[in-house]
Amino acid sequence: MMEKYNFPTDPVADDAAIVKGETYRFTLINESVLRYEWAHDGVFEDRPSTFAINRRFTPTPEHRVVDKDDRLEIITSKYHLSYDKKRFSTHGLTVSFNGKTTLWGADWRFGEETDKNLGGTARTLDGVNGRCDMGKGILSRDGHCAIDDSESMLFEKNGFAGPRKEGDRVDGYLFIYDHDYRGAMKSFYAISGHQPLLPRWALGNWWSRYYAYTAQEYLALMDDFGIHNVPLSVAVIDMDWHQVAGDHVPHAGWTGYSWNKDLFPDPEGFCEALHRRRLRITLNDHPHAGVHSHEDLYEEFAAAVGHDTSDKAPILFDPASEKFMDAYLNVLHRRVEEQGCDFWWIDWQQGPYSRIPGLDPLWLLNHFHFLDNKYARPDTRPIIFSRYGGPGSHRYPVGFSGDSIVTWESLQFQPEFTATASNIGYGWWSHDIGGHMGGYRDDELETRWVQLGVFSPLMRLHSTQSRWASKEPWNYQAEHEMTMCEVMRFRHRLVPYLHSMNKNAAANDEPLVQPLYWGYPSREEAYQKPNEYFFGSELLVAPIVHPRNKTTKQAGVDVWVPPGRYVDIFKGLVYDGDRQIRMYRPLDSIPVLAAEGSVLALDAEQSPENGCRNPSVLEVIVVVGKDGFFHLYEDPADDNLDVKLEPPQRSRRTLVEYKQDAGRVDVTSSDKSWTFRFLGVRVAPESIAVERGGAKVEGAEFSVDTSSVPSLIVQVPNSAGGDATVSVTIGPNPQMGIVDHSKRIEELVMGYQIDFAAKDRIFDVCSGSHSAAVKVAELTSLGLEKEVTGPMIELLTADSRTL
Repeated sequence: MMEKYNFPTDPVADDAAIVKGETYRFTLINESVLRYEWAHDGVFEDRPSTFAINRRFTPTPEHRVVDKDDRLEIITSKYHLSYDKKRFSTHGLTVSFNGKTTLWGADWRFGEETDKNLGGTARTLDGVNGRCDMGKGILSRDGHCAIDDSESMLFEKNGFAGPRKEGDRVDGYLFIYDHDYRGAMKSFYAISGHQPLLPRWALGNWWSRYYAYTAQEYLALMDDFGIHNVPLSVAVIDMDWHQVAGDHVPHAGWTGYSWNKDLFPDPEGFCEALHRRRLRITLNDHPHAGVHSHEDLYEEFAAAVGHDTSDKAPILFDPASEKFMDAYLNVLHRRVEEQGCDFWWIDWQQGPYSRIPGLDPLWLLNHFHFLDNKYARPDTRPIIFSRYGGPGSHRYPVGFSGDSIVTWESLQFQPEFTATASNIGYGWWSHDIGGHMGGYRDDELETRWVQLGVFSPLMRLHSTQSRWASKEPWNYQAEHEMTMCEVMRFRHRLVPYLHSMNKNAAANDEPLVQPLYWGYPSREEAYQKPNEYFFGSELLVAPIVHPRNKTTKQAGVDVWVPPGRYVDIFKGLVYDGDRQIRMYRPLDSIPVLAAEGSVLALDAEQSPENGCRNPSVLEVIVVVGKDGFFHLYEDPADDNLDVKLEPPQRSRRTLVEYKQDAGRVDVTSSDKSWTFRFLGVRVAPESIAVERGGAKVEGAEFSVDTSSVPSLIVQVPNSAGGDATVSVTIGPNPQMGIVDHSKRIEELVMGYQIDFAAKDRIFDVCSGSHSAAVKVAELTSLGLEKEVTGPMIELLTADSRTL
């Protein structure tokens, strides 16, 4: 009955890749990965596991085998295995590598652990205030890593899951990569499956709260977001959508499948109203308590599983039963989906145990819910919302990281936690942005958390039912409300970029968020900034996770700027790279940097609508100085969210390419209107040429933005109404101008909460005629605290052209 949930796997390796004996088997998966197995009875495992669904790759790596009575050696261009043919041990199984991670060479011994693994992720952040153990990922500064797959769940030919064989067995994978971290992760994805492509609407703002809303209250709240011009894309309904209390509910109320008609008297009408607002709906399910007699679907579900209802006995949750899981998905959940639920929030908190050892309920729920969403809704991309189950969980996005504690300590850990998850391939975390429970009220904390959320894989506001904790931006002081609303609008403006990175993640094994050391594995600085990360191919983000200085009203963050020249897309500050610098920002901003040659596509609408449909006008940010390009991907089904198009729908790809020598941007085959923003560039309008399809464009507009981010702006309308190449030329070899910081410095000093004499001393130094280097020396000599002079020093030293 579960055959419809079969999924593509290729778990049996070619014979040419296998070296085996009576109780051992080695499989050369590819050039960089070796599988090692030991079985007391000589019976090895060829079924796909939760971690490894593909084991057959061609060609087989070139290798040489030396087989003696008491010793086996396998020699390849990357490693040399030595094995004593006994039960695997630290002394008997070793692998030496050709690598340069140390001066004295490198090797691995079975069972030996080091402290150089760069971490993976955790099942949940429930109850965590600050840091937690993130386990092991694929990446290690040793240049190799072993993954133990001996206990994982397996998949049978009939589509269901099965346990491992009993007895003494070892099943592991050794990854060998030196400093090629991206290569290691590509091997991981090749073996464990690629990240699926998320639906575009999942990349917008989600609203979530554990609160017993009525239908009218929830719809009114969605309309309040509209009144404040804050777009949303997903409406999360926590557990109070179903019956949770009353004498007729025989358990604690966390599990339920019958709508609470006191709160939602017309479930279909409520869901339809949310859909009219272009919102997708997810409902919370804590399935642990099973199905009890008070549920609307009790009798139908009982008939499907063959349960005797004469004494109204509960039907226990049994994910290890095929019959139960089939009815669970195709009766229990399907009926609610028919009323309007688009996907499920699986909130499993009861551990990894079921009635069959080795079958983890969370794994079973994630696997079958994801495949069922694909089966039941073939016109949309599948999605679930659930917790991390272990290696291989990236195949079932998106992740729910659990109930965050509302403290600065929680915020300070979350950027690192998110980035490090990519080391185990888990690229789509959704956190409780703003924190769920406990903690305290701190408007600045909430604002900084929302800023992090906008530059996270998923952006989902969430809180507990406390009347003091709800995350509507207008519940906070004016400056915080303004910043939250603005940055949430920007999240939806980012969706063209995010969806293109979504496509890149699925097609090219590049998670949206990556630690710095993915790009700079040989640079020590990249390991020292765990909270700084790449956000897609074009951006580098350094969230602010500490409060502002009360004197300066600025908050600081230590940033390593990689080699090259970068510009902050929000503040227009230009930075020389290959150095560490402390950056300061007011409440309304965090450092978001783009290197020369970056090309970033945004929705040109300043206040996008709900739902994340493909925009008709795009804004392209270009950072001049080097060649660059960007592939914009769009799905035709997202052109008009009121119309559903049946698959298959091939994504549209639009190439936006910038050539530095010519100072020209070309957009291939475009039927849209475009706004091009050249950061930091000042060019006379008469030198600009705009063409569409080789002909001069009439009606193109030129302007210069003189705000905090000086920019040349070129607007190209789709006046021809056709599908043709757009070209904008601003002149040969343009450069970002040198930023005059005098006005910015004056504004900073004006806001300082210090005595006027100190203001005068600071301003006199900064406005003097000396070089920037002399000004820095004079500022340092004033005897003021570093957080007071730091913002000035940042501005004076950011760009070496001013020194």
